[in-house]
Formats: sequence, structure tokens, C-alpha cells
Amino acid sequence: MIEQSVPSKRDLLILGGGLVGMTLALAAARKGLSSHLVDRADPADVLDEGFDGRASAISTASWRLFRHIGLADRLEPYGCPIEAIAVVDQMKPGRIDFRPQPHEGSLGRMFANRQLRLALHEAVRAEPLIELHAPVTVSERDAGEFVARATLGDGTILEGDLLIGAEGRASPTRGEAGLAVAQWDYRHRAIIAGLDHGKPHQGVAYEIFYPDGPFALLPLLDGEDGTHRSALVWTVSEADAPGVLKMGERAFVAEVHARMGDMLGTIALNSGRSSYPLAFQHTARMVGQRMALVGDSAHGMHPIAGQGLNLGLRDVGALVEVLVEARRLGLDLGDAQVLSRYETWRALDALMVMGATDTLTRLFGVPGKAASAVRRLGMAGVQRSGLLKRWFMDEARGITGDTPELLKA
Repeated sequence: MIEQSVPSKRDLLILGGGLVGMTLALAAARKGLSSHLVDRADPADVLDEGFDGRASAISTASWRLFRHIGLADRLEPYGCPIEAIAVVDQMKPGRIDFRPQPHEGSLGRMFANRQLRLALHEAVRAEPLIELHAPVTVSERDAGEFVARATLGDGTILEGDLLIGAEGRASPTRGEAGLAVAQWDYRHRAIIAGLDHGKPHQGVAYEIFYPDGPFALLPLLDGEDGTHRSALVWTVSEADAPGVLKMGERAFVAEVHARMGDMLGTIALNSGRSSYPLAFQHTARMVGQRMALVGDSAHGMHPIAGQGLNLGLRDVGALVEVLVEARRLGLDLGDAQVLSRYETWRALDALMVMGATDTLTRLFGVPGKAASAVRRLGMAGVQRSGLLKRWFMDEARGITGDTPELLKA
């Protein structure tokens, strides 16, 4: 007779150990909820310095979440404050400058994704309420009537009261649940690179719009030797991307300089180049039977406003708040009414942010002098309107709407 091992059960079964999945496990643990955190990636690979050169803008609200779950002190030395955001149409006269009052603090912080991963992995490994399973494959998922279950490639069975899909845009959890997805391909790619430059950026993030896509310069901390640094996110058409990636370094730098001018002085690459495709993706439902989606598993957006990760972190705050309240009332964490509250809370905010991002992408992508003139006229109106600028800045900070407690001051 073959002896069957007893499945290991925790409150949450989180499939996907990226930035959103790890943050969710930590936030839940700080509120007393245990998790299985499952990821197919080897931690040694994702923590390697050459794994991912991306950087992320962490909004004011997201930074509050990190503070509440004990990450702020660990991350503080690596964040570059975003003191202002400048929006420009093809480097032509007229722009919008979003700059808060001195007493309001910055508009957010820029972090290299590697620093976020290092801090999260360190905290996850030190948290007894989180059991990390990585690198592993999931051969079977089952969000049943009474328990959620995942079978790993080696036959290990993990259980939880709630299955959470945090695997990203290609989420198999979402796919197996049969949740419909609205999606379209922008037929563009984001080219990612790190830049050294002669002039200080003064904490300003630049969003320069061209017909083929936005060209973003994001402020990073100076290097140890005092070198001024920024992250480049350059959107190009899918057809042009292979050529841009194959350019020699001098030719690439010359193309970058042609799009940004001399505002940051002499520039040079300090990293390799990578790219990823851009698409819109939004699920009609964020929950199913004993299952919920967070982050890119539920909504993938254009990086034009740098809000993708922040949107996922708002999912985290809302889901944890709903689950903690359910536990306090003695409810099943996978109860349909509990999950409905999470979905209702998050669905409208996510759709509005993604809709606004998609509209901006299309608006600034219209070619021609007349379209550019109309855009710049509208930008001048926003620049003169204190109320509109205040609304945009509050949106960038993530402090509008029904904000979860973990994202409040």
C-alpha cells in the first residue's frame, strides 16, 4: 500500500512570485494570514544583476504600502524621488509640468526592479507565515467548492482557502478558470536601457510623445562615482524594434540624443538593451470559484504613465483588506460574497486607469502637424489649470478614489 502524504494547507495559495505576488504574501502575513507562494523562476536567476534592467515608479500610495509591511527602511537608500513630471509633444514648445508644493513631498520614487526584488525576497524568506516554493512547476490547479489545491511537478500537493493568480499576463490560473479577456496588440515594443548623462536630472521624469510612441526618461540615483543616471523606456513599432536592438552603441546613442536633445547633456549607455511587447489586456471578471486575480493576471496596460505595478499593488491592498475583514467575521476566505466585494472594489478603478492610458496612447499617436497643434493647445490648457494639474498629480500618487487602508498614510 502506497502511503499518501497529507497536503500542506495555508490560508492563501498564491501562484506567481513576482513583485505583486510577493507583496501580497507579505501584506497578508502582516495581517496574520499564511501563504504558499509558488513560482516557476529560480530566485538565483531573478536576483542576478543582469536579469532585468527595468525600473519602476512607485507611487505615494504604493510607498505607504511598503512602509506598512516593513520594507521602507530597506528600500529607502535605493529610491530616487520623482520631484516633477514633464510632458512634452515631440520636443516642441509648450509642455505640462507637474510639480507638487514643497510640503507635499515627491510624486513618487523610482527604483531599479532588482532592488525591489531583493528587498521582497529577503522579507519573504524571513516571514514564517510564508512558505516559498521556487523554482517549481504547477501541473494541476483546482479551485474547488471547499478548498483550493495546486499539484506541483514533483507531486507535492498544496492547499489554501483561496487560490490567487499572480503569474502575469499569460496567467494559466485565469486561462483555466475560463475568464474572458479583452485584449489588443499595440504592435509596439518598449526598448529598455540605462543612461549616464552629463547634467543632473533634478528628479524630473520626462514623457516625450512621438507619433510612433512615447519616449520616457526616468530619474535614477546617481552612481557611486557621482555619475548622473536615468532609465530609458523608448517605444518603437514592432517592425523597427529588431533594427533598434541591433544598432551599434554609437548609433543607438545618436538616435536617443536626436529624440531628447541636450537637456541632460552628453549621454552614454550604462547597460545592455532589452525589449518587451506592448498590449492592452483586461479581464471581464477578476474572481471565480474560490479564486481571485491580482496585477497583470487581471489587467496588463501600456507603460505610458508608469502605473502598471501601482495598479497591481492597489489590488493587493484591497484584497488583503477584504480578506482580513472576512476572517474577523468568521467567513470563509473563498466565499463568493467576499470575493465579489474585492472585484467590485477594484474593477472600476482598474478599468478607468487602463482606459485613460489607452486613450493617451492613441491621442499622442495621431501623426501630423494639425494633431500636434491640437495636443499642444490642450496641454497649454492643463498647464494653466490648477485644478486639472492637481487631479493628475493625485492620480499619479494613487491617492484618489476608495483607497485601501494599507495604502493610506
